[in-house]
Amino acid sequence: MSPANACSLSIQEMKPDLRVVKQISVVLDEVMSQLNSSASVIQGIPRINEVSSHFEDLMRELLNKTSGLTCDFPKTSQGRLQRSGYPDLELIDQESHRVYYLDPKLYAIGSRDSSFRTFYFEPKIATNKVREDAVHFIVGFEHEKPAADRHWKFTRWDLVDLSHFQVKLKAEFQGSNRDMYRPEAIVATSVK
Repeated sequence: MSPANACSLSIQEMKPDLRVVKQISVVLDEVMSQLNSSASVIQGIPRINEVSSHFEDLMRELLNKTSGLTCDFPKTSQGRLQRSGYPDLELIDQESHRVYYLDPKLYAIGSRDSSFRTFYFEPKIATNKVREDAVHFIVGFEHEKPAADRHWKFTRWDLVDLSHFQVKLKAEFQGSNRDMYRPEAIVATSVK
């Protein structure tokens, strides 16, 4: 499917979607339980930005162990694996063949009402990983401020259907110096 044709589908109160949401929910409970453990690989990591890939990896592992689901890192339109950028995971329900995109976000307690930008998607042709009509989910994991020993404690998760997401569009014109200083565009210049 071409990126131009891919769209976000609303989750339906139908058997496949309800079943998959329940399966995802079980996995998210287990992800929080494992990563909150004092033996978890994330404990002692100093910055929250360095923790998120561990959520992606564990979600992928546990979703793949869930009967009837396959989960992987989505590939770009050029077939390349790229971990950065939206979405982080592509989940396929084997029974319905429905695709679900998942993107975990970690946020601090008290920041749910923040107006700072926390979601960004730029549909570039070469690096676009949204290639199927799919249900799009953000998985928000809330965390406490880390203790002095850098122990991370996650307190809740939310599965957000992005078909209800209200976005702001930032249209921008951009170009490089090569684009700007083309000889035919220069109308005057200094004498040297």
